[in-house]
Amino acid sequence: MTFTETPLTGAFVIDLEPHADERGFFARTFCRREFEARALNPVIVQCNTSFNLKAGTIRGMHYQKAPSREAKLVRCVRGSIQDVIVDLRTDSSTYGRSFAIELSEENHRAIYIPESFAHGFQTLEDQSEIEYQMSEYYSPESAAGYRFDDPAFAIRWPLEVTIVSPRDLAWPAFP
Repeated sequence: MTFTETPLTGAFVIDLEPHADERGFFARTFCRREFEARALNPVIVQCNTSFNLKAGTIRGMHYQKAPSREAKLVRCVRGSIQDVIVDLRTDSSTYGRSFAIELSEENHRAIYIPESFAHGFQTLEDQSEIEYQMSEYYSPESAAGYRFDDPAFAIRWPLEVTIVSPRDLAWPAFP
């Protein structure tokens, strides 16, 4: 795996290093030692899948508050998405800034999202599926979010928004 730090301190794009032959390829998608060597949270307690029927679907911007802050490792295993993260760490030099990257079944990229970051995505294709590895269990009491279209984040979603859940529409504006 190749780790490339994003402009948001502590968040990394992870590119696989496939070993290919006539059968296809094999690649590691996670290695505890490599995460620890970069001081990234290597704990995985829960894995989730998000399947999305329609292109243009928005999910986000989600995070968990203390005491259940979570790091995430996110990959798109079917279709493609525009993945977006926002640094919510008030003591960070990149506080309030966003970063976007395309994740797809073709580019095999992943993004490591540290604790105290909001996360969301827009599907770029019908039937896109995303897998998450989480460092903390889902906690309904700690679940939080901000509006996906909050002008403070300056997120440029690539497609017309087609579907957003009522819950995601109800998140507050960023302070």
